[in-house]
Amino acid sequence: MDAVLLARIQFGLTIGFHYIFPPMTIGLGWMIFHYNNRYQENGNELYHQLAKFWTRIFAITFIIGVATGITMEFQFGTNWANYSRFVGDIFGAPLAAEGVFAFFLESSFLGILLYGRKHVSQRMYWFSSLMVACGATLSAFWIVVANSWQQTPAGYEIIEKTLASGEIVRQAQLTNFWEAVFNPSTLLRYSHVIMSALCVGTFFVLGTSAWQILKGRHVEFARASMRSAVVPAFAVIMLTMVVGHHHGHQVSQTQPAKLAAFEGLWETGPNAPLMLLGFPNEKEEKNDFAIQIPGMVSLFVGGSFDTEVQGLKDFAPEDRPPVAVSFWSFHLMFYLGMWFALVSFVGVILWLKKKLTSYKWYLWAATLTVPLPFVANEVGWIAAEVGRQPWVVYNELRTSHAVSASVSAGEILASMIMFGLIYTLLFCLWIFLLKKQFHKGPDPIEMTEGEVA
Repeated sequence: MDAVLLARIQFGLTIGFHYIFPPMTIGLGWMIFHYNNRYQENGNELYHQLAKFWTRIFAITFIIGVATGITMEFQFGTNWANYSRFVGDIFGAPLAAEGVFAFFLESSFLGILLYGRKHVSQRMYWFSSLMVACGATLSAFWIVVANSWQQTPAGYEIIEKTLASGEIVRQAQLTNFWEAVFNPSTLLRYSHVIMSALCVGTFFVLGTSAWQILKGRHVEFARASMRSAVVPAFAVIMLTMVVGHHHGHQVSQTQPAKLAAFEGLWETGPNAPLMLLGFPNEKEEKNDFAIQIPGMVSLFVGGSFDTEVQGLKDFAPEDRPPVAVSFWSFHLMFYLGMWFALVSFVGVILWLKKKLTSYKWYLWAATLTVPLPFVANEVGWIAAEVGRQPWVVYNELRTSHAVSASVSAGEILASMIMFGLIYTLLFCLWIFLLKKQFHKGPDPIEMTEGEVA
């Protein structure tokens, strides 16, 4: 057993499971604020009902997310001691800021949303929903700062330190806090993360509401909930595509090997093709059964078919990311984005015709879409992280040099099995609690006439 591979798998599984929950809380947080904002504007009790129901769903997801996130950070000091030593001076500030400024902001005002409705004014309740949404969104910012620094490090210098054992180690020392925070990829990556999280929240509301209608449960409420989500879902996926395009351009400038792996590009040159489908053959350095659109990658990243794009052959084999995993995770994210655009576009058309909830085929399409934004977020992160390999800090620290020398493969495997069992139980608990809330439905109110726009 290879300790490096097992450590990578364990961290990937841990963060992958944790990442089910933060995008949903970000997306639902802004939907809840939207409902409270509309209630603040017109006093329609239906919006208050929507806000209360989805706040309960938010709270369940938030609690599970916190429980799964704690163990993730402990791995820095156990499995990745050399990595922690190298980045400790850089990562301390953003991780502390995430806990102090974001987590406590979100959790404190969530208590008001859950238990303070009868004890605070409507304006304070509205403000609390805004702070919960802002807290969730701000929390993501500091995590993205830390991760983006690994992708495009800035504002640092490399120093050498001598340990008590006499070993000389390299360490990244912070020289400019703001350059490190706003490194070349931070803002685009953060925008991409937030747009993707909003996709999770809006499509979750849309699809689970469609499921309630199909089951014949809380139908009037579900119709209102579904109508409230379809336009935001379409707007968000359109914005996600715009941000994703600009993010791809940034990757072409700062991590050309990653872009080449995403697109299955082997040769350097202009008129670089966009591969819609195919199978990267790393052994023979070519693509099998490729279906391509000539010149489109050059056009996307440089605005011209003449833009030269680096291919994988420009990089030594040991410096290339795993091509197949990078390619397929990136393309799956792209394919899913097209599906989201189609589902939401059709939904907007039906909404305009006042027939959004009239067709079972569309209700089924929306229902089956519920897990797909989660999948898109996961494969997007896989593409970003695997595409960075073989570097844990791009061009500075290789992943193979970042692991803890004192932790054996057997110990990593044992802890991975233990985490797998615990996370399985937590996931089942999450599903059980969500199912219970959906069966219970919203608190009854006297609903006003008219549709939620």
